[in-house]
Amino acid sequence: MNAETGRPLGAAKQFAIGAGLLGRGLGIVLRSPKLLALGLVPAVIAGALYATALFFLVDYLPQLSSAVTWFADGWAKWARDLMRVLGGIALLGVSVLLGILTFTAVTLLIGDPFYERISELVEERFGGVPDEVEVGFWPSLRRSLIDSLRLIGLSIVIGLPLFALGFLPVVGQTVIPVLGGAFGGWLLALELTGVPFQRRGQRLRHRRAVLGANRPLALGFGVAVFCCFLIPLGAILLMPAAIAGATLLARQTLGHSISGRPADHQLSR
Repeated sequence: MNAETGRPLGAAKQFAIGAGLLGRGLGIVLRSPKLLALGLVPAVIAGALYATALFFLVDYLPQLSSAVTWFADGWAKWARDLMRVLGGIALLGVSVLLGILTFTAVTLLIGDPFYERISELVEERFGGVPDEVEVGFWPSLRRSLIDSLRLIGLSIVIGLPLFALGFLPVVGQTVIPVLGGAFGGWLLALELTGVPFQRRGQRLRHRRAVLGANRPLALGFGVAVFCCFLIPLGAILLMPAAIAGATLLARQTLGHSISGRPADHQLSR
């Protein structure tokens, strides 16, 4: 909603505002080295695990590409080689998509107490949470695990058709990556806003409904995070900013204020 005219903002404008929330989150954590360090610990642990997995994936990619393109074994050499190259690209693409989505889920599980604290401090800077619901550590962890598994399952269900479509010449290397980025951005928005929604006693179905009613805004934020996570080390270095930005996204979609600039002395607490 435009504050000056009272008219709804266009989808493109909402998308841009959503993307800007990641920048605001980055500004918050950069003004607070404590928050930055707090968020990097679990991301570094998860990053080491995923870097090892990526190393083995790349190392075995030719064999895996041959395995998934078994149907081309009897083709002419040039056609077989082309199909294996396309298969390798598709396999690597879907692996990156699933890696980003599962990395976020795994990092959030490892760092649940860390990210809970970051989100809580961001909420406090902008007026806190009315009628906050206190959730113990173990119930919170259990809910996060269940929600993460649901989102990972959804990512696999959608990721497999995208993998298959990646074999299509031209379309598989142009349209499909765009669709994958949009889908990945949507799931990242759902995953990263889990903590602030839990603080309000709301589960995954509530997140879907609220973010769905503000889809361009949520997609803008999620796609911005997705693109940044594609940069080497981006997922590790920007995870604290993504948590802060997701908290701002949750506040905005739920009608809570995110106006004003947090005080530097408060951020360093």
